[in-house]
This record gives sequence, structure tokens and C-alpha cells, in this order.
Amino acid sequence: MLTQTYKNILVGVDGSDQGNLAFEQAIEVARRNNGRVIVAHVIENQIYTMMGYSSLNDNLLDHETETAKELLADCENYAKSVEFTQVETVVTYGSAKDVMCNDLPKKYDVDLIMVGQSGLNAVERFMVGSVSSYIIRNAPCDVLIVRPDKKKK
Repeated sequence: MLTQTYKNILVGVDGSDQGNLAFEQAIEVARRNNGRVIVAHVIENQIYTMMGYSSLNDNLLDHETETAKELLADCENYAKSVEFTQVETVVTYGSAKDVMCNDLPKKYDVDLIMVGQSGLNAVERFMVGSVSSYIIRNAPCDVLIVRPDKKKK
């Protein structure tokens, strides 16, 4: 019988339906395990670095940071609405693949990463690479893929 419990569950949100569903499911897994959810939004700052320094880049980065904080506040509000309080929010910068697979799992002693099923088709995954696919192959802990409910469509 499987008796694995998960105490520190990491989930990334990006405003997509897949990310939101993964977050909602992470709360339920954490609730059953008396665990906590670390909900993260990663801002890919390499784009701004490659463009060189400018006040426009700073304004874009500031805007993206504010948008991320609003997204995470929405997550906290959802958690409160379902009477779950063990949520920690993180806005971080860098490569989403590295941050979600290496940095945050080490920092928060993560034992489960939950990811939404990618909304990308095969060609898009090949062209841009899927963060979810990378995490599945390289995570230092268990990974749970949250698939959309086909019945809702």
C-alpha cells in the first residue's frame, strides 16, 4: 500500500487555465497530507537582459512583476475561499525550467511538484520547449501532471 505523504508541494502559475487547475488540485493534495503549497510565478528575465539596459525594459519588468503579484494574490484569495491557509507565494526571476526544477525545490524542501498539462501542441512544444516536460524529466522529486477534466469541455 502506498503511504507516501507530501508536505511541501510546489506549483507554478502563469495565468493559464492549466496552471490554475494545477494550483487548485495542489491545495487538495496538500489538505489531504497536512502539507503546504508553494505557489510560484517565474518571470523570464533573460528576455530583458538580451535586449540590453533601458528604462523601457525596467518599466516592462516592473509591470510584469506587478502582474505576477496580482496573480499570486488571486491564488491566495482562492485558497482562503476554500478554507486553506498553508500557502506561500513566490515571485522569482530566471529560467522557469531551472527555477521550478532546481532552485525552488532545494529552497523549500519540495517533495512534490504539480504541473498543468501543457496547452501546446507537438509543434509548439518542439519549437519552444515545455517547462512541464522539462520538469517531468529532471525533477528531484515526484511530479504530478494535472490534466484538464474532459467532461467540462
